[in-house]
Amino acid sequence: MSATVSPVSTLVTTERLVVRDWEPSDVAAALAVFGDDRVARWLAPAAEAVADEAEMLELFEAWEREQVRQDGDLEQFVGRWALARKDDGVVVGALVLRTMPPHDADLEIAWQLAPEHWGHSYASEGVRGLAAWAFEQGAAEVFAVIRPGNERGEWIARRLGMEWVGETDKYYDLHLRAFRLRPSDLAPPDPVTTGIIPVVKATPPPA
Repeated sequence: MSATVSPVSTLVTTERLVVRDWEPSDVAAALAVFGDDRVARWLAPAAEAVADEAEMLELFEAWEREQVRQDGDLEQFVGRWALARKDDGVVVGALVLRTMPPHDADLEIAWQLAPEHWGHSYASEGVRGLAAWAFEQGAAEVFAVIRPGNERGEWIARRLGMEWVGETDKYYDLHLRAFRLRPSDLAPPDPVTTGIIPVVKATPPPA
């Protein structure tokens, strides 16, 4: 990433997490997400695991260019962010808002977590916060598209209050299961993420 990028800024703060811009020093943490086959196998669009830090930095640069080029009615919602713990700054995963092909009319929310951080409800907490932000900006709905067999992804979508709307071949040249979330559907934070009760592992574990 070039030295001329904008200063890192925080978009959303939740009970335990911050959703913020990526920065070059995050490259190793990002590689722990996108370089792991357990994450890459479920990506849509389909992608291979990132090979090394040099390739990860190239992706950072590409993401920055894509955000600059976005236009249209949904421009204000589009971006890619790091998901980091508030108390120690450790990056645990990634969040995405983007318009989906072929018509760029549907807004997707997506999440990826490093496997070492699965099981702590970070994904559901971060996605809930980002979705709430998008709705506050005026987004009417967001979609999650999940590859068949990704039980963890579906579990998180349903936990957030997303409604399953069917299977589709519309997006990314893949057969996907689509979930829709509207403002009135967004489930409130659960006691795990507010610290009222301790994190308890589940099957599949909440990512």
